[in-house]
Amino acid sequence: MKKFQKTAIAAAVAQFAIAIAYSGAAWAQTGDAVNTNTNPANTAAGAKPAVVVVSGQRAALQSAQKLKQDADEVVDSIVAEDIGKLPDRSITEVLSRVVGVTMDRSMPGDPQHYAVEGSGIAIRGLTYVRSELNGRESFSANGGRSLSFTDVPPELMAGVDVYKNPSAEQTEGGVSGLVNLRTAMPFDYKGFKGSAIGSYTHSDLRKGKSQPSGSLLLSNRWNTPFGEFGALIDLASSKSNTRNDELFVEGYYPHTNIDPTRTVWVPRGAQWRSQTIDRDRKGTYAAFQWRPVRDFTAALTYFESRYKESWSEQALLSQETGDRAYDMQVTNGVYDANGALLSGVISNPKNGGVNFNTDRRVSDRKSKTSDLALNLQWRAAPDLTFTTDFQLVRARTNALDSDVATGVQMPKETVDLTGSLPKFTFDQSDIAYLSNPANYYWAYTMEHRDASRAESKAWKTDARYNFDNPVLRDIRFGVRLQNRDSRNQNTNPSYNWQGITQPWMVGWQIPHLATLNDPRFSGGAELTQFNNFFSGDVSVPGIVFPTDAVARGYPDSYAKLHTYHDILCKEQGSTCTVWTPAGFDGDPVSVNYQEEKTRAFYTQLRFGFDDLPYPIDGNIGVRYVKTKSTAFGYTTYNPSAVDFGTAPSVTGRDLIPNIATFATARNYENDYNNVLPSLNLRMKYSDKLQFRFAAAKSMSRPDFNQLQGYIPLSRSIQSVTDPVTKAVVVSGVSLTGTANGNPNLRPTTGVSTDLTAEWYFTKSGSLTFAAFNKDLKNIIVNQLYNYDVTDVAGTTRSFTVTGPVNGAHGFARGFEVAYQQFYDFLPDWARGFGTQASFTYVDSKRKLNNPVYSEYCSGADGATNLNLYVNGCDTDGRTFGDLPLQGLSRKTVNLALMYEQGPIQARVAYNWRSRYLAGVNVFGTRDTNGTDTNPASPTRGQHNVAWGLPLWQEAYGQVDASIFWNVNDKFRIGLEAQNLNDAISKQTMQQHAGTFGHAWFATGPRYTVQASYNF
Repeated sequence: MKKFQKTAIAAAVAQFAIAIAYSGAAWAQTGDAVNTNTNPANTAAGAKPAVVVVSGQRAALQSAQKLKQDADEVVDSIVAEDIGKLPDRSITEVLSRVVGVTMDRSMPGDPQHYAVEGSGIAIRGLTYVRSELNGRESFSANGGRSLSFTDVPPELMAGVDVYKNPSAEQTEGGVSGLVNLRTAMPFDYKGFKGSAIGSYTHSDLRKGKSQPSGSLLLSNRWNTPFGEFGALIDLASSKSNTRNDELFVEGYYPHTNIDPTRTVWVPRGAQWRSQTIDRDRKGTYAAFQWRPVRDFTAALTYFESRYKESWSEQALLSQETGDRAYDMQVTNGVYDANGALLSGVISNPKNGGVNFNTDRRVSDRKSKTSDLALNLQWRAAPDLTFTTDFQLVRARTNALDSDVATGVQMPKETVDLTGSLPKFTFDQSDIAYLSNPANYYWAYTMEHRDASRAESKAWKTDARYNFDNPVLRDIRFGVRLQNRDSRNQNTNPSYNWQGITQPWMVGWQIPHLATLNDPRFSGGAELTQFNNFFSGDVSVPGIVFPTDAVARGYPDSYAKLHTYHDILCKEQGSTCTVWTPAGFDGDPVSVNYQEEKTRAFYTQLRFGFDDLPYPIDGNIGVRYVKTKSTAFGYTTYNPSAVDFGTAPSVTGRDLIPNIATFATARNYENDYNNVLPSLNLRMKYSDKLQFRFAAAKSMSRPDFNQLQGYIPLSRSIQSVTDPVTKAVVVSGVSLTGTANGNPNLRPTTGVSTDLTAEWYFTKSGSLTFAAFNKDLKNIIVNQLYNYDVTDVAGTTRSFTVTGPVNGAHGFARGFEVAYQQFYDFLPDWARGFGTQASFTYVDSKRKLNNPVYSEYCSGADGATNLNLYVNGCDTDGRTFGDLPLQGLSRKTVNLALMYEQGPIQARVAYNWRSRYLAGVNVFGTRDTNGTDTNPASPTRGQHNVAWGLPLWQEAYGQVDASIFWNVNDKFRIGLEAQNLNDAISKQTMQQHAGTFGHAWFATGPRYTVQASYNF
């Protein structure tokens, strides 16, 4: 991939060099339409020049470039060639083509799972993105504030604009930038407009699954005695059925029992996974316009996006917890210079084999966002215009995430970690063992449900007065009122893990595991083969997994599985708690509900000094916004009863505070004001060369998930039991709490400056440069604070609570370079070629207001262990620290080679982003059995330290391509391809012994056949 990246960049440089070499011919042109007739007789006086109709990719580039050139702000755009013809299969993929924008390819908040179409975006390295639809706020009901772009059908969009430095008239809310999705209006067309598009997608990895998509647009306008009317309706439906395969290596543990001469590092297991994803996305858009008189226009629009996603995963998960991880044995081991395993045979004979859970996880989510808006424009006088806007947005989503696992103790596995992909080898006895259901047992269940809804009612009125003045252009002012509420509900516990039978239960709770060959526990599992794994490049044996139906059968299937545990408890003669599902309906502690009111006013002056040697124009303004929010929450305390069993004596019982159990409803009020000034300047050196300077203050309010008013308090008793007398000594009590949110959070604010140079040498040819800096304050991080409670004796007791606070500051700065051109100066056969290329560099830093760092790790994995969550901890108990901002790639490259000549349009696009930190202490790279190596610790040498590794997403580049043939001016057919280079996404984990491969994701190429007809 690095080789391909260098080649791609070299190609862009070569194309630019060609443009420079032919600059005299190219830049002398007045536009992209050229006369290609070289016959002198046809150029005589009176002869009409040839007319070239600009359409397709060229027209889209011209429109986007014109928007950028004429905008008051720093903005980049992508415009559809025609309605429904954005160049990618999802909005996130479209946005990733914009200079300065990067796409996250992991599922939201879960770097262990891959999102084939991407999940979110960052602008210039920051995720504080505001989303709009036709200049109005739009959002999804997921506890956040922005739109989930994967929910939106790209077929409904006419264009996408990315504003990188706001002006006062733009609604507040995006420190990193603003993304505006634009749809068409009926008055955009001269008369009747019709368009139908149909497509069919094939996935190399997910074969045989139908993936049809289609859209239909109808628009017209009429003159009537009551004025001019226009109506447009646009319908879209698309299905995407994808698959991703994964190879997975666990964290490396330090071992002193394998090689007597040194410490060696060995992973506790290596696994594989496969996930299939079915996505059904439907969109409806309708727009009506009425112009009864010349100076008044009314528009009513309705937008609805419905999104349904279902996925199923079969995954092996390591269960080598506790001391088991240190009992691993290696034969024929080969190690690197730091003692890290490169290849060998891993086994764990002491514990009956390498313990894995074979996990079937399914998820079903449904989402819907609807947007109804009324817009009125009135030109009250030649110089005075009023605009009024009413908007109602409603969004909802709900999901069930179900996880059922069997378990197996694998005799051994041979691993080779020296290649570009890890290689796992099994002999015939291993394969036979893994395919036999008798070697599996029922292990656990885990369910999660969520349901969210959000609603916004907004009204805004703007006025613009145009000056008849050589300097002053116009003054604008306006007011915006919004009421918004958000309700997010999760199961309690959020992810309710409950063991069915586990090896650690045997002997004291149950007599043996619930194996699948026992007639009482049989059924509900099947042997799964991993066919076409990694497109056939990797071979792994079949594994027995729970069936998809069992995982989707919650709660009835869960109840049945847990009766197996009850049966075995009865055999053992022990008493076991009957399984109950996680709380959901009627459980107030699982509900996060907020109401928010914002009131904003702005004024903005546009000006221009046209008589200067180098004309300057721009705008200066200020926006004032008041925010008032209410969070409805609970504070709870429900400790388990103090029970020291049959201890003959207990010393220190008085250290345990007597605090009554409570669940107190509490409403939190939070209000704040923000003043947001902005300045945008543009200097025109010539008609083709201009410079900009922009400075503004912006804000991003906390997500609603971060504002939850629920604080569960807990108590932990530390005691020591004498092994001989069984007497108990209470040594201390910890009073802690974990706040899921903080209703008193303030918005993160940023002061942004931009300096650009923009050279527009043809209508679709430009070379632009932008340098930027964003200074951030009030970044939200987790920190510790005290929460006081009074015990029954009236004494105040302080709980140490971990929760989000405005506790950090930082910056993001860098530069962007973008170039695009069609090479009309080349010979006839080659002048259809064009290039788009961009490069972004971002550097960032986050500094805690109260730094958290300890050289050695200690403690459990609770939220109070800030050193673990902020700095990361290794399996040998050492801290990392000095980690960068998560999700930030320093470098991003976009390169596209285009061709448009006659009826043919083609494009090959390459998108690449450099390595970035995906997370710290996330699932798959964490546990609680790290070795305590602190020389000053009384438990040095024990395996009692919580560890969590920095997880890195390595550089990734993907090639997409398309080719279309215009059969005539109405009918077009074509072929699109995604991930044409069959790129593998790789994650690595940082440890002190080295940086090791952790996960490899393969999605395979996808091909789409498309046909469109305009009528």
